[in-house]
Amino acid sequence: MILTVTPNPSLDRTYEVPGLDRGAVLRATGERVDPGGKGVNVSRAVAAAGAPTLAVLPLGGAPGALVADLLDRQGIKVAPVPVAGRTRSNIALAEPDGTLTKINAPGPELTAAEAESLLAVVGEQSAGADWIACCGSLPLGLDPSWYAALVARAHAAGARIALDTSGPALLAALRERPDVVKPNAEELAEATGRTLTTLGDVAEAARALRERGAGAVLASLGADGQLLVDAEGMHHATAPVDAVRSDVGAGDSSLAGFLIAGGAGPRALASAVAHGAAAVQLPGSAMPTPADLAPARVTLTADVPLDRPLTEPVT
Repeated sequence: MILTVTPNPSLDRTYEVPGLDRGAVLRATGERVDPGGKGVNVSRAVAAAGAPTLAVLPLGGAPGALVADLLDRQGIKVAPVPVAGRTRSNIALAEPDGTLTKINAPGPELTAAEAESLLAVVGEQSAGADWIACCGSLPLGLDPSWYAALVARAHAAGARIALDTSGPALLAALRERPDVVKPNAEELAEATGRTLTTLGDVAEAARALRERGAGAVLASLGADGQLLVDAEGMHHATAPVDAVRSDVGAGDSSLAGFLIAGGAGPRALASAVAHGAAAVQLPGSAMPTPADLAPARVTLTADVPLDRPLTEPVT
């Protein structure tokens, strides 16, 4: 069972539009309303794959009630933590060429008591969890060390931790040695203070995070696939994408694929890339089912071309 923790969930509305024209009235050609937040998306992807999951998240107001209802309709168990503030609502505008414009609200400010309640519920629900996926930004009111406290408590309970966050929250959590961290290229560059122009640069930055406490680093590199660096070495995987429709939740689907396949080694990396490639070809934040996956199209290698330049370098 994969338990997910989303400290700042959302209600996500995605509109498909023929193009953006500032100041004009835009008529949507398609619309989706989904429960959102990185951990929520991981649970949705795990459920779409037919595996058990439980989502722990703070919920407040009418948007929070709708998030819980939407997750229930998808067969996802929810352990809600009631909060006084309203769950945030996000908007995404998707153009036919795959360009996505997102407006993310800040979300409610959690009190100290609500923050402690969230930690307590994770502890109560963690029994029997194979993995705890801690995902997303922290809402107002939570100190950057909050994820570190969560990792420490989860490890004390015997659970493995996958962490997908960035900035001070990521750096603070590394001292508690999360089992897997999943930064994208920008987050990896920020965390290490390095310029990333080649796969070799990514590998060195990933090793730097491991030296600071990460058990394994699963680096998401967009069109350049993903690089896994762990105690056994490194592997790189890519998959072709016929057409990008929306990248909302694609990284979360990728993390779900990684954890579903065991959360370690090249097999899990190939699963991560297959799930991510399938997700970007679906509308809004729809999550791929097994029928959407094309594992045979994944190219996996341990002979990583370290001199290969990144399609979108981070300087």
